[in-house]
Amino acid sequence: MMNPSCNTCEFKNSSLFKNCSSDELNHLNDSKCFNVYKKGQVIFHEGNRPLGLFCVYSGKVKVSRLGSDGKEQVIRLVKKGDTLGYRSLIENSKYSASAIALDDTEACFISASEFNHLIDSNVKVASDLMRMLAKVLGDTQDKLVHLAMKPVRERLAEALLLLKSTYDDKKSEHFSISISREDLSSIVGTAKETVIRFLSEFKEEGIVSTRGSEITILRADKLLQISSLYD
Repeated sequence: MMNPSCNTCEFKNSSLFKNCSSDELNHLNDSKCFNVYKKGQVIFHEGNRPLGLFCVYSGKVKVSRLGSDGKEQVIRLVKKGDTLGYRSLIENSKYSASAIALDDTEACFISASEFNHLIDSNVKVASDLMRMLAKVLGDTQDKLVHLAMKPVRERLAEALLLLKSTYDDKKSEHFSISISREDLSSIVGTAKETVIRFLSEFKEEGIVSTRGSEITILRADKLLQISSLYD
């Protein structure tokens, strides 16, 4: 895969850098690194110091942390076109979570010095960054509330809808995604065996179908009904 150009990137108009000038994008393009990660490979580790930020060009990424009980909790799902690692970079703090490729992933890396220079010189990019931080904070708070309030069956339905809304670019009627039961249980916040049991119930009810690690959502409307029971 060739290193994609920032000025012609398909995500240019929807990314954090949409308000950059052509010269600024050319400068970023000349200084960035293009990295390829295999499924399961760690992009950055919880507890490490950030050296820059990552722009996901292809693939899927989970952001997760280890709880006090040693269990993984997925706190964010990342798709192509999204940006990773900016909060710790802005705070100049260690990563509070790890980023791991859910499948083969390509990402551009922009060094901290280059990024800090950009936000110091471009007010619009700095403003967009603040809005992005606020949105992620709000989404995380909503997720924590739902985890505390909803039973597992409702949380699983919501997790499947979250996967669809995050990764279904084509807005297809029947959306399929390959995801391990371990990763799905980390998103839901429960044991893998519990996820498998409720998935079997959804399958019997004609809401989803499964084939190996692949899950196909057949009735998103039913999942929405189930997920909304405790709203």
